[in-house]
Amino acid sequence: MRRVAVGLLLGAALDAVVPDPRRGHPVAGFGTAATALERRIYADDRARGVLYAGVCVGSAVLAGSVVARRSPLAIAGATWTVLGARSLRAEAEALADLLAADDLPAARQRLTHLVGRDPAGLDAAEIARAAVESVAENTCDAIVAPLFWGAVAGVPGLLGYRAANTLDAMVGSRSPRYLRFGWASARLDDLLNLVPARLTALLVAAVAPVVGGSSPGALRIAVRDGHRHPSPNSGYGEAAYAGALGLRLGGRNVYEGRVEERPGLGDGRPPAPADLRRAARLCAAVTAAAAVGAAALAAIVRRPR
Repeated sequence: MRRVAVGLLLGAALDAVVPDPRRGHPVAGFGTAATALERRIYADDRARGVLYAGVCVGSAVLAGSVVARRSPLAIAGATWTVLGARSLRAEAEALADLLAADDLPAARQRLTHLVGRDPAGLDAAEIARAAVESVAENTCDAIVAPLFWGAVAGVPGLLGYRAANTLDAMVGSRSPRYLRFGWASARLDDLLNLVPARLTALLVAAVAPVVGGSSPGALRIAVRDGHRHPSPNSGYGEAAYAGALGLRLGGRNVYEGRVEERPGLGDGRPPAPADLRRAARLCAAVTAAAAVGAAALAAIVRRPR
């Protein structure tokens, strides 16, 4: 009980001050191994994709069960490995600097660190919208969800969630290659984010005053608009961010030549470059609240009978 709670808090603190290594990050190593396995077992069918997801996520859970027996420092290291709060805020702030300098070519290139959409031709306002939407979505994927699963299932939950989320990014797209093979990875990620996505909306609403927003207003927008997003989960965080920041998100997105028209989320104005720093502050506040909440949840879930 105490090891997990303390480890989650220490890991979140480490993530706030220790940047990700440029090379040799464990998540990148997992991605390399998953790519090698994909080359060996890929087939254009769901059954092979189920096997792929099971082997990759199961291996991560097994590794987590070994770490779980160790000290809070080992648990903190695992937590630091799977969290991405610092990197997420850093990317938003770097984009804000580039847009403030009116360096659109560099901002478009930097945007590719955050989103999968085509940045070519995007103006400053569209770059700002894409970045705010990415920060909002990844507040769940990179912060709230791993902490939630760490609190519920310890280190196996931390590593298992990160493995599933990484596989979704790798093979979960609806491209012709992955429509069947990536089905299991995409659905597993959806399932694991059902609760964390809605917790993210609650946390964003709770800390909305940090950026001058209204907690009831942010929650109202999340409840009203969260389900309108094509994803069963992403819309709740994005709608809550829109409500907290007083913005309207959604619109036309282009992915490798494929155009998607996303429904509007929120009642405010379109995002501006200055909103990237506000989104980063909101993300920091949610991170702190999520870490404390996860430690408390770990103590409750793992209380000896």
